[in-house]
Amino acid sequence: MLQLGDLKIHLINDADSLIDPGGAFGLVPRVLWSQYFPPNDDHLIPMSYNCLYVETGDHKIVIDNGFGTKMSDKEMARWQLSRPQGDLVTQLAAMGVQAEDITLMIDTHLHSDHCSGNTKFADDGETLLPTFPNAEYVVQRREYEDAMHPNERTRATYFPFNYELLIKNGQMRLLDGDTDLAPGIRGIVTPGHTPAHMSVRFESNDQHAAFLCDLASYAVHFERLGWMTAYDVEPLRTLETKREWQQWALETNAVVMFPHDPFRPAGRLTHDERGRTVLETVEI
Repeated sequence: MLQLGDLKIHLINDADSLIDPGGAFGLVPRVLWSQYFPPNDDHLIPMSYNCLYVETGDHKIVIDNGFGTKMSDKEMARWQLSRPQGDLVTQLAAMGVQAEDITLMIDTHLHSDHCSGNTKFADDGETLLPTFPNAEYVVQRREYEDAMHPNERTRATYFPFNYELLIKNGQMRLLDGDTDLAPGIRGIVTPGHTPAHMSVRFESNDQHAAFLCDLASYAVHFERLGWMTAYDVEPLRTLETKREWQQWALETNAVVMFPHDPFRPAGRLTHDERGRTVLETVEI
């Protein structure tokens, strides 16, 4: 847990998987990325699916919610997903937090590995219900519009049953740009991975942190401006957005958190003895 002034921030991993490194590293040569993620015998590397649970005052906030519980066993096997500690909601319950307790659900974007937990099936296995029945859900308006009108590149990750219900029942609020979401918590558009991808910035008692989400999927993506995933729809925008956030992280000594890194999910950016930008791991 990260105590940041009045904010308590918990990082919870919804699942682990093994993935093709071509997606995670795109044009980065194998000889370089394999220094950080040695592939297994099947040429796959590990990926986590980190979400945040944040408490401040009366607010109980979840940021991203992973794969949820709607996947079949066949789909879980296809993704090579494992959950040694259970899914996000199970882990929240183990902390004494029920799904009904959540007051705000922040979707950084609507890719299925980040928002499938928005909804769940009722006991009949067909009826959709909000996973967090008493929460306000928020996402950027442009992100929702893109998700509802996917193209050949994006339709494999945008699935309306993860969010359309929440618009229809009035539970999801669409944001138009950077927005204060709770005391000390601000959603900021960080384009590149998607045009309206959002990161979440925290500030309390002059201390700073940010959940960068897929602005930098792994820590090394934040250390190296030119490294980005093949999933980014606007990679050159990713590069320039990271440049701005690198400067912010250095100036504020912020803790930055990443959604998919199983080894370095959080850290502080600094410079090494050769002046290179590096991340020092922070335990959460």
